[in-house]
Amino acid sequence: MRVLRVHHIGIAVRDLEEALRFFSEVLGLEVEDTVIVEDQGMKAAWLSLGDVKLEVMEPLGPDTPVGRFLDRRGEGVHHISVLVDDIGEVSERLREAGVRLVYEEARKAYDGSLINFLHPKTAHGVLIELRQEEG
Repeated sequence: MRVLRVHHIGIAVRDLEEALRFFSEVLGLEVEDTVIVEDQGMKAAWLSLGDVKLEVMEPLGPDTPVGRFLDRRGEGVHHISVLVDDIGEVSERLREAGVRLVYEEARKAYDGSLINFLHPKTAHGVLIELRQEEG
């Protein structure tokens, strides 16, 4: 089991365009891509920050994962994504260690990567995304 590096940090916001003005105009980060992820009920923008990316997410509605997060916690860091070499093996070892995963099986992300999440109740309050890149 290997965690290779931090892939991205997910940030939940109420207004993506307003947030992007801050991150791109004030901080000078480059917006690489903007996507709608229907199965997660969100719009997301990807910004480059060296080897780590920021995923800035706006919910498409209140009854979505990001919408519920905003209602409970407000804007801010939503999750940390780590790149792994074998998501199946990592998931199996984590379950054996008593870690609860959000999905029974890894799911395909919009870009073809495989993802799953460690439930924050078993990860010291942090939602951690496991990501195995396509290919």
